[in-house]
Amino acid sequence: MAAAYRAPGQIITSLLDTDWYKLTMMQGVHHKYPNASVAWEFRCRNAENLAPYLGEIRDQIDRLASLALSRDESAYLSGFPYLSPDFIRFLELYRFRPEYVATYMEGSELCIVIDGPWSHSILFEIVILAIISEVRNRVLHPGARIDQAVDRLRDKLAALRRDYTPAQLADFRLADFGTRRRLSQPVQEAIIGVLTEEFPGQFVGTSNVDIARRHGLAPMGTMAHEWVMAHQQLGSRLVDSQRAALEAWVQEYRGHLGVALTDTITLDAFLADFDLYFAKLFDGLRHDSGDPLVFAEKCIRHYERLGIDPRGKTLIFSDALTFDSAMTIKQTLEGRIRTSFGIGTSLTCDLPGVTPMNIVIKMVSCNGQPVAKISDAPGKASSRDPEYVHYLRSVFNVEEPTESRR
Repeated sequence: MAAAYRAPGQIITSLLDTDWYKLTMMQGVHHKYPNASVAWEFRCRNAENLAPYLGEIRDQIDRLASLALSRDESAYLSGFPYLSPDFIRFLELYRFRPEYVATYMEGSELCIVIDGPWSHSILFEIVILAIISEVRNRVLHPGARIDQAVDRLRDKLAALRRDYTPAQLADFRLADFGTRRRLSQPVQEAIIGVLTEEFPGQFVGTSNVDIARRHGLAPMGTMAHEWVMAHQQLGSRLVDSQRAALEAWVQEYRGHLGVALTDTITLDAFLADFDLYFAKLFDGLRHDSGDPLVFAEKCIRHYERLGIDPRGKTLIFSDALTFDSAMTIKQTLEGRIRTSFGIGTSLTCDLPGVTPMNIVIKMVSCNGQPVAKISDAPGKASSRDPEYVHYLRSVFNVEEPTESRR
């Protein structure tokens, strides 16, 4: 474990080295929208020059075509009652198609566009982000060691035990959400190993399907923004698109995977559509942008207005969390609503001298028409079409940003 990290010939070596919600959404797409065509675009939010890594990134994306679901992996997926046999057979035949991915430079900006059938291109997002992160990290930080990441984690766990009583930590629920911006796959796996052994009861699982399978952990996740975004162009009226996305999810999973993502068109617009029917059907809500305590208060009040006791619901927080920020949220909401926390980059890319990347891949079109995300945090909004965003805001009564009104 003390040796310096050395990159393998192929970074992604399993079809399941991805986040669980990619597979759960993929099944929904396979069943409900097999002919939908979509496009995604890559964005580096911290404007880092990635030109030196272009050749290796392309090579790693090409190597994805060699991956196939193994017999053991197929048997593992068959153990989940909400994953259907026909979808697992589809996965057994699935192969990455690198021709759906265009990778090029515009000046110092790395541009990646994924364009193809939704059901056949949906798995590219997480693996490409993990590839970019690992290729960059091994060049910029060749001396980074797995034991440094482990030592940093153990320091955090020691601080938790020092600052909080066993009673305060007893119902703290933590999952790893760190695949896409990890320092490397070996670092993520080592971190999960430590959490499994040294934080039992509190550590509840990981979003990474491959690591969950091999370590006997629960794979964590339900839906992502792309599920709601795509429904803007999947046949319903735009004003009904969020309800259509939620209804399609309910029909697909029949009570399983009952956590809804709230901030595709701001929390307020989501709650306006999240009526008593959906509030009873879904077990809880996930926060991914904006002030987490403002989010929580709005959700609690919404449940109360609907006559639902919020103490029977769960809020999952997953926006740039640390142990300290998660515990602050937990203590503030204690006894009012259940909480759980997905921590990503600060688990899997926290080493001395390492600055993590801030990279995303977001859907920009579905069936040849624009889609958009209007986040509760302005920096997380995404679209290639400002006119469409303006129209989307008007349909959902979302105010324009202050700078846009000047």
